[in-house]
This record gives sequence, structure tokens and C-alpha cells, in this order.
Amino acid sequence: MNEVRQTIVINRQSHEVFAFTINPKNTPKWVDFVAREQTNETPTKLGTTYRSQDTEGDWTEFEITAFEENKMFELTKKDDGHHVKYTFKPSDDDSCELEYLVWVEDGVVSDRFSVDNIQAILKKLKTVIESKEFV
Repeated sequence: MNEVRQTIVINRQSHEVFAFTINPKNTPKWVDFVAREQTNETPTKLGTTYRSQDTEGDWTEFEITAFEENKMFELTKKDDGHHVKYTFKPSDDDSCELEYLVWVEDGVVSDRFSVDNIQAILKKLKTVIESKEFV
């Protein structure tokens, strides 16, 4: 499979969901296989590099290859061409539809990005960001 696309409605304003998901300190709160994440610069923008360490200690690098503040950002994995695009669509009732799209131009999307894994990740994101502890 070359593409996996999932959407979820989160009961927060789109700018809040955008800010939460783009902040590397938050990633381990909603992606179980990420132990920590950092960027080479703040604020995040086109060209920013994200370095993620998984729970086994391995590092992965992604670069922001498309960016529109509070609307979307795309990360491209540096060593294998996986693309991950987050699109944030506000609704009238202070909620946000988040579309998560991962694809590769050649080959097959990694098992780490399976439909089941992405659904679990998005459900956890929804739970974390809708919680009363969210600031």
C-alpha cells in the first residue's frame, strides 16, 4: 500500500490542535513508540528538522517540506521518502477535523503507519488533547 489516510474530529479549536501536534515535546504524549522528539529550531517552519527517538533508542529524522500555519504541515522522512501530512479543518462548533495522511512514492508504507496504528495514535491524541489537563 502506498497511502494511509485517516481522519478524526477533536473537540478543540484547530489552532490549538495544530500547536499541540507541531510541538515536539508533546509527541511522546500521543505516539507510544516515540520516547522523545526535538527540532533544530523554534518556531517551527518550512525546513525545520525533527529528530525522533523511538522506544528502542533508534533515531529518525523528518523535515518539514510543506507548512501553512494553523492549517497543515507535511513531514518527509530523510532516509526513505515517507511523507506524513497533517491537515486541520476548523468547524463551527469549536472542533477540528484532523486528517492524517502518510504515503511513499516508491514502495510500501511502513507497518508502523498501518491503519490500525494510525487509528490508535489519533484516538490517543484526541483523548490527550480533550482532557481537562490540556493547557
